Amino acid sequence: MSDSITVTGMVLAATPVGDYDKRVVILTRERGKITAFARGARKSTSQFLAAANPFVFGSFQLYEGRSAYTLGQANIKEYFTELAARQPGVYYGFYFLEIADYYGQEGNRETSMLNLLYVTMKALLNDRISDKLIRAIFELRAMVINGEYPNVFECTACKKKEELTHISQGHAGSVCSDCVGVIHDARPVSATALYTLQYIITAPIEKLYTFTLKPEAEREVGKWMASYIDRHTDRRFKSLEILNLMDS
Repeated sequence: MSDSITVTGMVLAATPVGDYDKRVVILTRERGKITAFARGARKSTSQFLAAANPFVFGSFQLYEGRSAYTLGQANIKEYFTELAARQPGVYYGFYFLEIADYYGQEGNRETSMLNLLYVTMKALLNDRISDKLIRAIFELRAMVINGEYPNVFECTACKKKEELTHISQGHAGSVCSDCVGVIHDARPVSATALYTLQYIITAPIEKLYTFTLKPEAEREVGKWMASYIDRHTDRRFKSLEILNLMDS
């Protein structure tokens, strides 16, 4: 067997393989998104019984194979088991894991996305901020990490930084009052919602989940981000479909 490596990461997905094994997808700080097999993880006596599950965060000792890794040991820092009892919070958690899986690439350093996942799961366990606001924050910050976020700091048409009164999906950013007539899909945006988008893009990660919004502003930000991420991703997220059913 090859030499082992130790990585820090979070389990994004786990599926049964054979009679007793599991295939896990882990987003790691050092090697990006990787696939690993946890041998015997479905046995009641397995050391991986609890570790080979979504949301689990910690360090993993791995042995590298031709197309996948084999899990050797796991030193778990957080299991986030409390999420299972939260409805619909757990489905938001699964949705965030799906987003990280969508953007994650093997071989990339994924420190930023991993840190975002960790603080977001902590936020889901905090009753002071709504799950819907957490969703909007996570969606936008994940897109920032991937380099696809909207430009909400200047007009996408003339680059003016003042009087940003509208926002455009097609032009991926804000529009000033002078250019509304030439950006046909420009829609009004409140000053509060625009500032919130700007804050999410620029705030230190430890400050992301430290604010709340009035219901109307929260709905505005959430609706715009939901439309934006739908427009700029090409995957149907299963957990999001469940969340939409629960909200309907």
